[in-house]
Amino acid sequence: MNTSEEIWSEYHSNLLAFIRKRVNDKVAAEDILQDVFVRIHSRIETLENRSKLESWLYQITRNTIIDFYRSRRPMEELPEWLAQPQASREENDGRELSSCLGPMIQQLPEKYRHAVQLSEIEGKTQKEIAEKESISFSGAKSRVQRGRELLKTMLHDCCKVEINAMNQIVDYDKKDGDCKLC
Repeated sequence: MNTSEEIWSEYHSNLLAFIRKRVNDKVAAEDILQDVFVRIHSRIETLENRSKLESWLYQITRNTIIDFYRSRRPMEELPEWLAQPQASREENDGRELSSCLGPMIQQLPEKYRHAVQLSEIEGKTQKEIAEKESISFSGAKSRVQRGRELLKTMLHDCCKVEINAMNQIVDYDKKDGDCKLC
C-alpha cells in the first residue's frame, strides 16, 4: 500500500469510527479525519516499516484528536484518556483481550489447546508442532486452525469484535456480562 488514495480507501471508515467514538460532533469528526489524511499524505515517506502502517495511522489519528481538543478548549482540562501517555491501541487491545484468551484457551479440547499454545504463545511453526506431537504436518496445521476457529467463536460469543481487511482486531466491546471468562 503506497499511496494516500489506497490508504484512504482501506482505512477511512475505520478511522472515522475511531474518531467518532472520541469526538461527539460529527462535523468535527469529519474535519479531524481530513486533517489525519493531510498528515498521512505529507508524512507517508517517513514510515520506515510498512507492516506497521495501521498502528502508525492510529497514532496519527490519536495525535490529531489531541490537537483538536487542545485547540478548542485551551483552558479546560483534557479528557482523562488523552491526558495520560498512551500505549498504542493495538497494545491496549492486545493486553485486554489476552486476559480473556488465556481462560478461553484453557477451555479448548486438549489437542487443540496444546496446538494453539505451541503456535500462538510459544511461537512454534506448524512443522515444529508436527514433529513435537508426532503427527503429520497437515494434522498439526488442522489442529492449529481448528483451535483458532474455536477461540474465535468463543471470543465472538463473549465480545463484539471489529476486524479489518487484514484480519486484525480494530476495536472490541465486551457483551453484557454474558462471558464468564473475561
